Amino acid sequence: MTRPVTAPEPRKTPVQRRAVETCAAIVEAAARILEEQGAEAVNTNLIADRAGVSVGTLYQYYPDKHAILVALIRREREVLLAELRAIPHGAEDALREMIAASIRHQFVRPRLASALERIEIGFALDAEAAEMAEAIAGMSASLLARQFGALDRTDLLTAVLIARGLINAAGEGQLPEVGLAERVRNAVEGYLRALTGGA
Repeated sequence: MTRPVTAPEPRKTPVQRRAVETCAAIVEAAARILEEQGAEAVNTNLIADRAGVSVGTLYQYYPDKHAILVALIRREREVLLAELRAIPHGAEDALREMIAASIRHQFVRPRLASALERIEIGFALDAEAAEMAEAIAGMSASLLARQFGALDRTDLLTAVLIARGLINAAGEGQLPEVGLAERVRNAVEGYLRALTGGA
């Protein structure tokens, strides 16, 4: 079993608008190649061509294709976090909205999500994945207080991991997409209700 490699970082962080747009185009080009041709097809020449930039320009920002893939993984995580942050704190059914956002994120580009799940294993991003789960648990504390009252951080983190496991399994085809939201809700709500004595 190969051990995960340290996640490669960009050569430099873009500051000016044009540079930011160039990096965004490079990362999106990698996403489209993954969706259309799979991970084996990804290389810097093809990415540069799809992004409409020279390979030299690509290398100004990213040392190799792996750094681009890590940037893509981080982009997708931030997209999900942004969707969850947009849920109003006074939402009547915040749990339903959180589950819907998570499922939407998984299935809006299912081939990309599935490919990134597999690629992520090859990089040492466990700390970042744990950090993301913690961030979602932190948001959940206030979002779910109306439905479930005050909840312990560890219990919230457990609920996040239950939901993520079920949604990822559906994304991998181990569970059907039909009825997924209800299954996730039943699992998470059942767990949280048990903690509050079924209240």
